[in-house]
Amino acid sequence: MSVQHVPGDLPIVGLTGSGACAQPALVSEPLDGAAAAGLAQVFKALGDPVRLRLVSLIGAHAGGEVCVCDLTSAFDLSQPTISHHLKVLRAAGLIDSERRGTWVYYRLVPAALERMAGLLSVPVA
Repeated sequence: MSVQHVPGDLPIVGLTGSGACAQPALVSEPLDGAAAAGLAQVFKALGDPVRLRLVSLIGAHAGGEVCVCDLTSAFDLSQPTISHHLKVLRAAGLIDSERRGTWVYYRLVPAALERMAGLLSVPVA
Protein backbone atom coordinates (compact mmCIF):
# COMPACT_ATOMS: atom_id res chain seq x y z
CA MET A 1 0.00 0.00 0.00
CA SER A 2 1.32 3.44 -0.83
CA VAL A 3 0.56 6.32 1.52
CA GLN A 4 1.40 9.99 1.05
CA HIS A 5 0.45 12.52 3.70
CA VAL A 6 0.56 16.29 3.49
CA PRO A 7 -0.32 18.09 6.74
CA GLY A 8 -3.88 19.40 6.54
CA ASP A 9 -4.80 17.01 3.74
CA LEU A 10 -6.22 13.53 3.67
CA PRO A 11 -3.56 10.88 3.28
CA ILE A 12 -3.56 9.41 -0.19
CA VAL A 13 -3.94 5.67 0.22
CA GLY A 14 -3.25 3.67 -2.92
CA LEU A 15 -5.65 1.06 -4.24
CA THR A 16 -4.59 -2.57 -4.46
CA GLY A 17 -5.23 -4.28 -7.77
CA SER A 18 -6.36 -2.75 -11.02
CA GLY A 19 -9.51 -2.14 -12.97
CA ALA A 20 -12.81 -3.56 -11.74
CA CYS A 21 -10.97 -5.82 -9.26
CA ALA A 22 -9.23 -2.94 -7.46
CA GLN A 23 -9.86 -3.01 -3.71
CA PRO A 24 -9.63 -0.07 -1.34
CA ALA A 25 -6.52 -0.33 0.81
CA LEU A 26 -8.61 -0.16 3.98
CA VAL A 27 -10.05 -3.64 3.38
CA SER A 28 -7.14 -5.18 1.51
CA GLU A 29 -4.39 -4.64 4.09
CA PRO A 30 -3.94 -2.88 7.45
CA LEU A 31 -3.26 0.85 7.51
CA ASP A 32 0.05 2.07 8.86
CA GLY A 33 0.14 4.55 11.74
CA ALA A 34 0.47 7.69 9.61
CA ALA A 35 -2.44 6.76 7.34
CA ALA A 36 -4.63 5.81 10.31
CA ALA A 37 -3.86 9.11 12.07
CA GLY A 38 -4.71 11.14 8.96
CA LEU A 39 -7.94 9.27 8.36
CA ALA A 40 -8.91 9.52 12.03
CA GLN A 41 -8.68 13.32 11.74
CA VAL A 42 -11.14 13.22 8.85
CA PHE A 43 -13.55 10.87 10.59
CA LYS A 44 -13.34 12.97 13.75
CA ALA A 45 -14.17 16.10 11.73
CA LEU A 46 -17.18 14.36 10.20
CA GLY A 47 -18.24 12.90 13.55
CA ASP A 48 -19.71 16.19 14.75
CA PRO A 49 -23.34 16.83 13.67
CA VAL A 50 -22.73 20.53 12.97
CA ARG A 51 -19.70 19.78 10.77
CA LEU A 52 -21.51 16.97 8.96
CA ARG A 53 -24.39 19.35 8.28
CA LEU A 54 -21.95 22.04 7.09
CA VAL A 55 -20.46 19.59 4.57
CA SER A 56 -23.97 18.76 3.38
CA LEU A 57 -24.98 22.42 3.09
CA ILE A 58 -21.84 23.32 1.16
CA GLY A 59 -22.18 20.36 -1.20
CA ALA A 60 -25.88 20.92 -1.83
CA HIS A 61 -25.57 24.65 -2.52
CA ALA A 62 -26.11 25.76 -6.12
CA GLY A 63 -22.81 26.29 -7.88
CA GLY A 64 -20.91 24.11 -5.42
CA GLU A 65 -19.84 26.92 -3.12
CA VAL A 66 -21.49 29.00 -0.45
CA CYS A 67 -20.78 32.24 1.39
CA VAL A 68 -20.11 31.95 5.10
CA CYS A 69 -22.94 34.42 5.66
CA ASP A 70 -25.39 31.84 4.27
CA LEU A 71 -23.95 29.11 6.46
CA THR A 72 -24.22 31.02 9.72
CA SER A 73 -27.89 31.80 9.11
CA ALA A 74 -28.66 28.06 8.84
CA PHE A 75 -27.66 27.43 12.48
CA ASP A 76 -28.65 28.67 15.89
CA LEU A 77 -24.93 29.13 16.69
CA SER A 78 -22.65 32.13 16.86
CA GLN A 79 -20.47 33.10 13.91
CA PRO A 80 -17.24 32.26 15.79
CA THR A 81 -18.58 28.76 16.52
CA ILE A 82 -19.40 28.20 12.85
CA SER A 83 -15.95 29.53 11.90
CA HIS A 84 -14.35 27.04 14.30
CA HIS A 85 -16.23 24.14 12.71
CA LEU A 86 -15.24 25.33 9.23
CA LYS A 87 -11.61 25.55 10.35
CA VAL A 88 -11.74 21.92 11.54
CA LEU A 89 -13.18 20.82 8.19
CA ARG A 90 -10.46 22.75 6.34
CA ALA A 91 -7.73 21.22 8.52
CA ALA A 92 -9.11 17.78 7.67
CA GLY A 93 -8.89 18.62 3.96
CA LEU A 94 -12.62 18.24 3.31
CA ILE A 95 -13.37 21.84 2.32
CA ASP A 96 -11.49 24.76 0.81
CA SER A 97 -12.21 28.47 0.93
CA GLU A 98 -11.61 31.69 -0.94
CA ARG A 99 -11.89 35.24 0.40
CA ARG A 100 -13.79 37.67 -1.84
CA GLY A 101 -13.88 41.11 -0.33
CA THR A 102 -15.18 40.80 3.21
CA TRP A 103 -16.80 37.37 2.73
CA VAL A 104 -15.32 33.90 2.58
CA TYR A 105 -16.77 31.31 0.20
CA TYR A 106 -16.49 27.59 0.95
CA ARG A 107 -16.53 24.58 -1.37
CA LEU A 108 -16.02 20.86 -0.96
CA VAL A 109 -12.78 19.18 -2.02
CA PRO A 110 -14.14 16.46 -4.33
CA ALA A 111 -10.93 14.42 -4.33
CA ALA A 112 -11.04 14.15 -0.52
CA LEU A 113 -14.62 12.88 -0.57
CA GLU A 114 -13.83 10.45 -3.40
CA ARG A 115 -10.89 9.03 -1.42
CA MET A 116 -13.13 8.57 1.63
CA ALA A 117 -15.82 6.89 -0.44
CA GLY A 118 -13.22 4.61 -2.03
CA LEU A 119 -11.79 3.64 1.34
CA LEU A 120 -15.20 2.79 2.74
CA SER A 121 -16.56 0.86 -0.22
CA VAL A 122 -16.31 -2.90 -0.21
CA PRO A 123 -16.14 -4.61 -3.59
CA VAL A 124 -18.97 -6.98 -4.37
CA ALA A 125 -17.71 -10.51 -4.95
